[in-house]
Amino acid sequence: RFNWSELIPVQLWGRTLGLQTENSQFLLEGMPFRIFGGSMHYFRVPREYWEDRMLKMKACGLNTLTTYVPWNLHEQARGKFDFSQNLDLEAFLSLAAKNGLWVILRPGPYICSEWDLGGLPSWLLQDPEMQLRTTYKGFTEAVDAYFDHLMPIVVPLQASTILYPLCPQYKKGGPIIAVQVENEYGSYAKDPNYMAYVKRALLNRGIVELLMTSDNKNGLSFGLVEGALATVNFQKLEPGVLKYLDTVQRDQPKMVMEYWTGWFDNWGGPHYVFDADEMVNTVASILKLGASINLYMFHGGTNFGFMNGALETDEYKSDVTSYDYDAVLTEAGDYTSKFFKLRQLFSAIIGQPLPLPPMIESKASYGAILLHQYISLWDVLPSLIQPVKSDFPVNMENLHLNDSSGQSYGYVLYETVIFGGGHLHSRDHVRDRAQVFVNTMYVGELDYNTVELSLPEGQGFRQLRLLVENRGRVNYGLALNEQRKGLIGDVFLNKIPLRNFKIYSLEMKPGFMKSLRHIAGWSAVPDYFVGPAFFRGRLWIEHQPQDTFLKLQASPCFSPPFFLHQGFQNGWEKGVVFVNGHNLGRYWKIGPQETLYLPGPWLWKGSNEIVIFEERTAGRIIQSVDIPYLGRTQYVD
Repeated sequence: RFNWSELIPVQLWGRTLGLQTENSQFLLEGMPFRIFGGSMHYFRVPREYWEDRMLKMKACGLNTLTTYVPWNLHEQARGKFDFSQNLDLEAFLSLAAKNGLWVILRPGPYICSEWDLGGLPSWLLQDPEMQLRTTYKGFTEAVDAYFDHLMPIVVPLQASTILYPLCPQYKKGGPIIAVQVENEYGSYAKDPNYMAYVKRALLNRGIVELLMTSDNKNGLSFGLVEGALATVNFQKLEPGVLKYLDTVQRDQPKMVMEYWTGWFDNWGGPHYVFDADEMVNTVASILKLGASINLYMFHGGTNFGFMNGALETDEYKSDVTSYDYDAVLTEAGDYTSKFFKLRQLFSAIIGQPLPLPPMIESKASYGAILLHQYISLWDVLPSLIQPVKSDFPVNMENLHLNDSSGQSYGYVLYETVIFGGGHLHSRDHVRDRAQVFVNTMYVGELDYNTVELSLPEGQGFRQLRLLVENRGRVNYGLALNEQRKGLIGDVFLNKIPLRNFKIYSLEMKPGFMKSLRHIAGWSAVPDYFVGPAFFRGRLWIEHQPQDTFLKLQASPCFSPPFFLHQGFQNGWEKGVVFVNGHNLGRYWKIGPQETLYLPGPWLWKGSNEIVIFEERTAGRIIQSVDIPYLGRTQYVD
């Protein structure tokens, strides 16, 4: 049994020792310590709910929180850093300390995490020679500049009170007991000098805590760096996997940095779930073998906005908006059976009463919401967006926008003039999906699988428009350097490359959405309309707002008879939802996800504006429901 009731951050201010290793065990302040950790990412959870999720960690029996740090949110434009509001890392870490949680920080620079480009900013790809996650000069210079801003926030919050010249004001200490060097580099391993570079970059900026690496079993030996404790990631406890750690490091404590409590979903696939009993039994077996553990994820949260990642193995598959992960807490922070089973297990091991679980927040069903106005994308373009003119197609990242940092996310519209019709061929230069229009007439789509279309003949000059969506950059594997989006090369009409483009950036940032609100041209939605277009409506809330879920898919059980009897379209096809300026993320009728999580703190008492960008077939209503539906389930093998 372990009683760690005295080993909490706020009771150990002024200590001189942090987390150490000795004789195959962890020591904290010289006392034997086991890490019972859980992952929660501040950037995936509304700030107003950070403390609630932390209290639930404590109530489950955990003593440590782990979080990644997403470079691509903190430095969205090169040289411009943001650590405010929901990105206030210092506030998040201090809140963890206040609530009695130690922290393992995973600052990257690469984080994987089913997050666009594994957390690396897309402007890195402006350099045609860029070699991500290597000691390539263009990459290390960018990492150094980022760490120069990140580490002064992190260093004073380390647990040890060792004084050193870089931080003479460092007095109290904080909750950080370990820092991870990069992430799963053994699965990438393109540069044998890279991990040593990242380690030096941390140490030279004042990191003094225990360093760790994290890899799956196959990557363990390739992701090591001298002076860092190797940890392992898995879901199924294969025979000998923990003993394998002894082959790469002797007489060191064993830790599972990522024990996968569930799994993530891709568009067009099932909603994956992992059996609760199997999960808890595996956790018990890991602990019985004397190892420490971190539950990935304890609380997954949401890939708000356009931040989801993607996989590219046999084919490209983008991740859904929800990062529910079938984790210990749901996407909205509610308890699952996994929580109570783990609480029982940890309670028995700790041998001390655990805090009572906080009350769950009730969810609201606000009913049907009518989208009563719309404006076509074609009517928006001349008023709100100044096009970039180019003889050749330019990929998203290399557009001269955002202080020369390019466009990171969303859509790009490529427009040129053609005479006649014929055979359109992309040569596989579309990333990731293009809707093709002649003037405003929809012709078809181009993507990884469809690379050619027939354009109808017509008289005179006409506009050819390609609306290209960045569906999310690959976040894992060896193809990170090839994640440029938009048109990445020539598109051919009748074997002749198209030229003379007007290129419109549709990143849909808050400033754009605010301007959209005041633009002239909004009109009543007809009974039938095909996008691309913006639709808007109002949700009126009488009392204190609560969490809810927005349902856009067609379903008779969710369709009020009034709307059906009026002959309105029901159901939406593909697009993005904004509520009071917050980008909730993408929806797509192919599923599996059918509801979008709408946090109560993002709603107001009274009138709330809802704007939907729909690519194709629009509905007239959406539903606010109190239960999420993440799709047809399939158990993880």
